[in-house]
Amino acid sequence: MNRPFALIMLTLMALIGTQVRAEEADITSELTALQQSIESHLIQLRKIRGELTELTEYRIKQKSAQLHHRLKALMEQPSLNTDLLTSYVKEHLNLIETIDAHYQISIAILKLTLGHGNDADIMMQLTNRELERDEMLQAKSDTLNWAEQLSIDTGDVKQQFTASLIERADNLDSLVHFTQDRLRAAVNDANLAGKDVSGEQTAKITQLNERLSHSSSSLGVVIQLLDNLGLDTSELTQTLFSTSGDITQDVLNLDVASSLIEQWLYRAKNQFIDNGPNVVFKVFIFLLIIVITNLVAKGVEKLVKKTVSNSKLKFSKLLQEFFTSLSGKTVFTIGVLIALSQLGFELGPLLAGFGVAGVIIGFALQDTLSNFASGMMILVYRPYDVGDLINAAGVTGKVSHMNLVSTTIKTLDNQRLIIPNNKIWGDTINNITVEHQRRVDMTFGIGYGDDIEKAERVLMDIVSSHPKVLKTPVPMVKLHTLGDSSVDFVVRPWAKPEDYWNVYWDITREVKVCFDRENISIPFPQRDVHIYQK
Repeated sequence: MNRPFALIMLTLMALIGTQVRAEEADITSELTALQQSIESHLIQLRKIRGELTELTEYRIKQKSAQLHHRLKALMEQPSLNTDLLTSYVKEHLNLIETIDAHYQISIAILKLTLGHGNDADIMMQLTNRELERDEMLQAKSDTLNWAEQLSIDTGDVKQQFTASLIERADNLDSLVHFTQDRLRAAVNDANLAGKDVSGEQTAKITQLNERLSHSSSSLGVVIQLLDNLGLDTSELTQTLFSTSGDITQDVLNLDVASSLIEQWLYRAKNQFIDNGPNVVFKVFIFLLIIVITNLVAKGVEKLVKKTVSNSKLKFSKLLQEFFTSLSGKTVFTIGVLIALSQLGFELGPLLAGFGVAGVIIGFALQDTLSNFASGMMILVYRPYDVGDLINAAGVTGKVSHMNLVSTTIKTLDNQRLIIPNNKIWGDTINNITVEHQRRVDMTFGIGYGDDIEKAERVLMDIVSSHPKVLKTPVPMVKLHTLGDSSVDFVVRPWAKPEDYWNVYWDITREVKVCFDRENISIPFPQRDVHIYQK
């Protein structure tokens, strides 16, 4: 039994080893191809000029990014061969240093041309090259961290890298302050020119703004890298914070602004041509998700409405409306959040912000929350439902509809009253129509000289013959009191709640007609006055 089991285990281990070796072979092939391609392009850079140089640099940047991302993914796989990964991290670090050296040489050549051409254009090229170099510096920082994780000795390289970052930060700090001063001077000159401001002046302001933006961006990258190394960057951060204020605080007059707007519109047009399709596609996806969400929400509302209306729990109409509305709004809210994520919004901070805002709003809207709680109690205990005639909070009327904050009541004279739920729940609720039968209480009086039995018979005939008076419970006609001027009968028929007033009015009218026909008097208050003469 042990020998076959051992053979099976050996076979499985051999298969696993073969699979691992195959996987490592694929990785080796992919990484080697990327490295050889980058090295080939670096050799070509020494032989070509003009736009071909830009194309080759673009290809190098693209291949380097692919290689960097692949290595980053491999660093997150602890099961991979460490020796193999170590060799590729070392080679990647050498490639990055070679590419960075190329950028440094091109920057040095541009600096040598200053004073022999348009210095403003050369400075713009310099800041653009520094922006491109930022990516290499970030990649070098990541690779050094990977080397430390793999126990590769990079002490000298890291020391040189730190020194170069400090020097670059100092140069960029000076460049930012210098560009700010030049920008202020250009803005002042344009303001002094007023209506006579030239296109050259407005172009200079635009160019200085762009240069300041690029320099600030590079300074921000250096600050982040120095922070990762644990160095103090407080003074550099102050410089970076001051940049945005100086760019926006100088408000030009209308003449200068109009010239700048023309240039901004031109640049915006170019930006739209470059990035417009992507933005339009995202907006289209956003609107499509909203439309689909709206349709799904309506479908969910219909499904929930059908479910709760047929439920064996016999939900009230108020509770049915609540669940129906809540389901639709929940689906729509989720859809809106998904749509916002397609536009690039981070949902985590957004939801956290909603949570903080909810706490603040909760304190500010305590009365509203009290109404909300009362609304929930009304939904749970169901003291009334839609269509019921109630008397609550000093108001009598029919319940039109309700939400978690208020209840809408239509009075008998067709006025619409919106009552907060806490007013209703905190008071006595009289549901007039919740029962299927309602007693109609009436009192009729006859004279002391009239026949009591005859009057009682007439009243019973009137009540029994009315078509809307219920047979059960049996109507009641009884002699009630002997008043000052009349003998009073109580008449108490039963009717459906919706027939209450029709029964009341019909019987009252019929009593008057029948009493007159049967010569039964309906007395009114009388007083005997005795006069004594002396």
